[in-house]
Amino acid sequence: MTDLAPRPADPGELLLPVPVSGILIGYARVSTRDQNLDSQIEALRRHGCRRIFSDKLSGKNADRPGLADTFDFAEPGDTVVVTRLDRFGRSLQDLVTLVEDLKQQHVGFTSIKEGIDTTTPGGRLVFHIFAALAQFVRELIIEGTREGLATARAAGRKGGRPTVVDPKLLAAARDLLPNPDRSVESIAELLQVSVGNLYNHIPDLKELRAAGRQAIEAAASESAT
Repeated sequence: MTDLAPRPADPGELLLPVPVSGILIGYARVSTRDQNLDSQIEALRRHGCRRIFSDKLSGKNADRPGLADTFDFAEPGDTVVVTRLDRFGRSLQDLVTLVEDLKQQHVGFTSIKEGIDTTTPGGRLVFHIFAALAQFVRELIIEGTREGLATARAAGRKGGRPTVVDPKLLAAARDLLPNPDRSVESIAELLQVSVGNLYNHIPDLKELRAAGRQAIEAAASESAT
């Protein structure tokens, strides 16, 4: 089975053509088990998908059996189809990586809402831009992490978990929280505070996390238009 763990993709590789000779394979996903897949499945059928796989899991969950089955079923020349980009990737980087994984299998990718088709020159160009943007976001995250560490060191965090969270450490935490690739637990460990301290001292912590995810999704959507 294809390894679905995110890894950096080479933007140039996404521009190479994918031979199209097989079938359309649909993939649908909703975030919770209570949500309905019917509208996505119907749209995929209208698009001509002969086989459809699905997941009722959050996109943040890396263990998506339906997505794994999609990769296992796809053969060279096939095309994987989704109704929109956020049904496929958990983030911009994850989206680019998954499309690159399909490319390595000589499988195309189509997103109906955004009108993206990597079997065409225009679609490949869009993903070339996506890959470049994903790399830019990664570099911003790395830079933000370094700044957070520097702020934490300046605040005197050399070891142990402080009982008082000072303003400089809170500022470092707020800089790191919008990064969707870092869990709250890893940020707490990085700054050497407890997770409870972060939740107690940053009342809008969940909003900061959501804002980071929305920023990446908005960047992906804007690039597609």
